[in-house]
Amino acid sequence: MSWLLRVDLRGLVVPVGLIVLAELAARVTNMQSDSLAAPSAIVLAGIEAMNDGSLLKSTGETMACAGLGLAIGFGIGLTLGIFVGLFRPLDRMLEVTIETIRPIPSVALIPVALLVFGFGYRMEYATVAFATLWPTLILTRSAIAGVEPRLFEVARVLRLSLAARIFKIVIPAAIPRIFVALRLSVGIALIVAVTVEISANTIGLGHTMMEAAQSLHPDTMLAFLIWVGILGWGINALMVYAQKRWFDPMLGGAAR
Repeated sequence: MSWLLRVDLRGLVVPVGLIVLAELAARVTNMQSDSLAAPSAIVLAGIEAMNDGSLLKSTGETMACAGLGLAIGFGIGLTLGIFVGLFRPLDRMLEVTIETIRPIPSVALIPVALLVFGFGYRMEYATVAFATLWPTLILTRSAIAGVEPRLFEVARVLRLSLAARIFKIVIPAAIPRIFVALRLSVGIALIVAVTVEISANTIGLGHTMMEAAQSLHPDTMLAFLIWVGILGWGINALMVYAQKRWFDPMLGGAAR
């Protein structure tokens, strides 16, 4: 992971510089604000949230919803993408339906999900599932289209069943690009989960941020906001490392 360490050190230059400037500005102006806070106050608020358990509790709620929604959306999108990619008539039959529903913003479905599921986990992971289904479906369909046609000819000669073709030929050949779809969906899942919590749900990091803002505690709000960014960065860094370690050699680096 030496490449990751090098990237980290270079990437820290700008944020560290901005933090130092913000702290100096806060001390020079003796800032008193209901919407901003000094970096030192934000760090102390984050430590306090960690000690009282609110940060870990909210993180667990958000990650549970994002993870379950991702599993549902990715699973459905992967299945549909494989079948749509394999069967051209099915692709043409579903094209209008997919292209009509896919552009609908996931957050626009929050009122519908709220009416169906009410507040809580189900409403949130249903919205996350909808958001992650479409990029997975589209990228999986594209990955299947990129499988070498001669592999399908070999499958026909060997008279492989549909299940055998999927698990022995299609998935192994397309899995590097399918992983790219997973990496994209992971980021979408976290974004949508926090967005749902901010706008409608009563659990998770987003809701805690809104409570802090409404209580005029900008240091706590910003601490949770920064934590969301760190969480997203860490998850993406792990996904990038896994992609480079396992799948980029198969693609010759084309998936970067």
